[in-house]
Amino acid sequence: MISWLDGLDKTLFHLLNGTLSNALLDVFMPIITNQNYWVFPVLILIFVLILKGGKRGKIAAGILIISVAATDVIAAQIIKPWVGRLRPSHAMAESINLLVAKGGKYSFVSNHAANMFSAAAVLTYFYSKWNKFLYTMAVIVSLSRIYVGVHYPGDVIIGGLFGYGMAWSVISLWILLKMREIKKGRRWVLYE
Repeated sequence: MISWLDGLDKTLFHLLNGTLSNALLDVFMPIITNQNYWVFPVLILIFVLILKGGKRGKIAAGILIISVAATDVIAAQIIKPWVGRLRPSHAMAESINLLVAKGGKYSFVSNHAANMFSAAAVLTYFYSKWNKFLYTMAVIVSLSRIYVGVHYPGDVIIGGLFGYGMAWSVISLWILLKMREIKKGRRWVLYE
């Protein structure tokens, strides 16, 4: 069963990384996947949530930071070394369309996918009207990781599910805290 899944993962990887490769995506996907291009917009988003979002924005920013930080650390420091799956850029660099630097040694799970889905889940919990946009961006960033040659499809699928699950774990803790504080008559948790 594992060898069948590994074979399917590699077949889908070659489809997305090689067969679908074209000049337009060869320019677009490395930009989308580059986290350096995301730093400034993410910082602006956090500052806007804190400065202009009222109490809802401040709480959303706090939960967003906690959720993405926990997701990132667990994926990078625990899951990747424990699983130890080599990136396609390390395992088969000569036979792939590698459009960015090789990246770290291990690929499972994709931190990009995990972090994007974690952020999308938190932000759509507080701002549901952004649902389609945020999840579309998470999917595009996740697919970019395969396209540029640094992750297998399984890495981004499980990474996305992991990030989504981590976000809902943090949101659930927030809901429990909120309910406890409301029962005690503390109103700081209310934002509507």
